[in-house]
Amino acid sequence: MTAEQFFSILNLVTMAAWLPLVFLPRARWATAVVPVVMPASLALVYVALVAVALPGSEGGFSSLAGVSALFDNPWGLLAGWTHYLAFDLFIGGWEVRDAQRRGIPHLLIVPALVLTFLLGPGGLLLYLAIRS
Repeated sequence: MTAEQFFSILNLVTMAAWLPLVFLPRARWATAVVPVVMPASLALVYVALVAVALPGSEGGFSSLAGVSALFDNPWGLLAGWTHYLAFDLFIGGWEVRDAQRRGIPHLLIVPALVLTFLLGPGGLLLYLAIRS
Protein backbone atom coordinates (compact mmCIF):
# COMPACT_ATOMS: atom_id res chain seq x y z
CA MET A 1 0.00 0.00 0.00
CA THR A 2 1.29 3.45 -0.85
CA ALA A 3 1.26 6.44 1.47
CA GLU A 4 -1.32 8.04 -0.85
CA GLN A 5 -3.67 5.06 -0.56
CA PHE A 6 -3.27 4.98 3.21
CA PHE A 7 -3.96 8.74 3.30
CA SER A 8 -7.26 8.18 1.48
CA ILE A 9 -8.29 5.41 3.85
CA LEU A 10 -7.45 7.45 6.95
CA ASN A 11 -9.42 10.42 5.62
CA LEU A 12 -12.50 8.30 4.86
CA VAL A 13 -12.44 6.58 8.24
CA THR A 14 -11.98 9.87 10.04
CA MET A 15 -14.78 11.54 8.06
CA ALA A 16 -17.05 8.66 9.04
CA ALA A 17 -16.18 9.36 12.69
CA TRP A 18 -17.04 13.07 12.33
CA LEU A 19 -20.49 12.46 10.86
CA PRO A 20 -22.09 11.18 14.10
CA LEU A 21 -20.74 14.20 15.99
CA VAL A 22 -22.60 16.49 13.62
CA PHE A 23 -25.73 14.45 12.92
CA LEU A 24 -26.22 12.23 15.99
CA PRO A 25 -25.12 14.40 18.93
CA ARG A 26 -27.58 12.77 21.35
CA ALA A 27 -26.34 9.22 20.74
CA ARG A 28 -24.00 8.44 23.61
CA TRP A 29 -21.75 6.25 21.43
CA ALA A 30 -21.41 9.13 18.96
CA THR A 31 -20.11 11.59 21.52
CA ALA A 32 -18.43 9.42 24.14
CA VAL A 33 -17.08 6.38 22.31
CA VAL A 34 -16.30 7.45 18.74
CA PRO A 35 -14.31 10.62 19.58
CA VAL A 36 -12.20 8.67 22.06
CA VAL A 37 -11.76 5.31 20.33
CA MET A 38 -11.08 6.79 16.89
CA PRO A 39 -8.43 9.28 18.05
CA ALA A 40 -6.82 6.49 20.10
CA SER A 41 -6.80 4.29 16.99
CA LEU A 42 -5.34 7.13 14.95
CA ALA A 43 -2.73 7.61 17.68
CA LEU A 44 -1.66 3.99 17.25
CA VAL A 45 -1.39 4.53 13.50
CA TYR A 46 0.59 7.71 14.16
CA VAL A 47 3.07 5.91 16.43
CA ALA A 48 3.54 3.19 13.82
CA LEU A 49 4.07 5.75 11.06
CA VAL A 50 6.59 7.67 13.16
CA ALA A 51 8.44 4.42 13.91
CA VAL A 52 8.68 3.76 10.17
CA ALA A 53 9.36 7.32 8.96
CA LEU A 54 11.65 8.88 11.55
CA PRO A 55 14.55 6.43 11.76
CA GLY A 56 17.12 7.48 9.22
CA SER A 57 15.37 10.79 8.55
CA GLU A 58 17.62 13.79 8.24
CA GLY A 59 15.01 16.04 9.80
CA GLY A 60 14.28 17.04 13.35
CA PHE A 61 12.17 19.28 15.54
CA SER A 62 14.71 21.97 16.42
CA SER A 63 14.18 24.13 13.32
CA LEU A 64 11.63 24.75 10.61
CA ALA A 65 14.08 23.35 8.05
CA GLY A 66 14.38 20.19 10.16
CA VAL A 67 10.61 19.76 10.36
CA SER A 68 10.39 20.33 6.63
CA ALA A 69 12.96 17.59 6.08
CA LEU A 70 10.84 15.20 8.18
CA PHE A 71 7.92 15.87 5.89
CA ASP A 72 9.97 15.25 2.73
CA ASN A 73 9.26 11.57 3.34
CA PRO A 74 5.62 10.81 2.35
CA TRP A 75 5.27 8.47 5.34
CA GLY A 76 6.52 11.24 7.65
CA LEU A 77 4.06 13.63 6.08
CA LEU A 78 1.30 11.07 6.57
CA ALA A 79 2.29 10.74 10.23
CA GLY A 80 1.92 14.51 10.60
CA TRP A 81 -1.47 14.43 8.90
CA THR A 82 -2.60 11.56 11.16
CA HIS A 83 -1.59 13.71 14.14
CA TYR A 84 -3.98 16.43 12.92
CA LEU A 85 -6.78 13.95 12.28
CA ALA A 86 -6.51 12.46 15.78
CA PHE A 87 -6.35 15.70 17.71
CA ASP A 88 -9.00 17.54 15.70
CA LEU A 89 -11.46 14.65 16.15
CA PHE A 90 -10.73 14.51 19.87
CA ILE A 91 -11.38 18.25 20.16
CA GLY A 92 -14.60 17.92 18.13
CA GLY A 93 -15.85 15.29 20.57
CA TRP A 94 -14.97 17.53 23.49
CA GLU A 95 -16.81 20.45 21.89
CA VAL A 96 -20.01 18.40 21.54
CA ARG A 97 -19.86 17.02 25.09
CA ASP A 98 -18.97 20.40 26.57
CA ALA A 99 -21.78 22.13 24.68
CA GLN A 100 -24.26 19.53 25.90
CA ARG A 101 -23.15 20.01 29.53
CA ARG A 102 -23.55 23.76 29.13
CA GLY A 103 -26.91 23.56 27.38
CA ILE A 104 -25.65 25.14 24.15
CA PRO A 105 -27.95 24.22 21.25
CA HIS A 106 -26.23 21.80 18.90
CA LEU A 107 -27.03 23.81 15.77
CA LEU A 108 -24.97 26.67 17.19
CA ILE A 109 -21.84 24.55 17.39
CA VAL A 110 -22.14 22.78 14.04
CA PRO A 111 -20.15 25.57 12.31
CA ALA A 112 -17.43 25.18 14.94
CA LEU A 113 -17.37 21.42 14.35
CA VAL A 114 -17.02 21.91 10.61
CA LEU A 115 -14.27 24.45 11.14
CA THR A 116 -12.53 22.17 13.66
CA PHE A 117 -12.61 19.38 11.07
CA LEU A 118 -11.23 21.64 8.34
CA LEU A 119 -8.98 24.06 10.22
CA GLY A 120 -8.47 22.61 13.71
CA PRO A 121 -7.55 25.51 15.98
CA GLY A 122 -9.82 27.90 14.06
CA GLY A 123 -12.81 25.71 14.93
CA LEU A 124 -11.72 25.48 18.54
CA LEU A 125 -11.45 29.26 18.69
CA LEU A 126 -14.97 29.61 17.23
CA TYR A 127 -16.33 27.08 19.73
CA LEU A 128 -14.70 28.94 22.63
CA ALA A 129 -16.28 32.18 21.38
CA ILE A 130 -19.70 30.52 21.15
CA ARG A 131 -19.22 28.98 24.58
CA SER A 132 -18.43 32.31 26.19
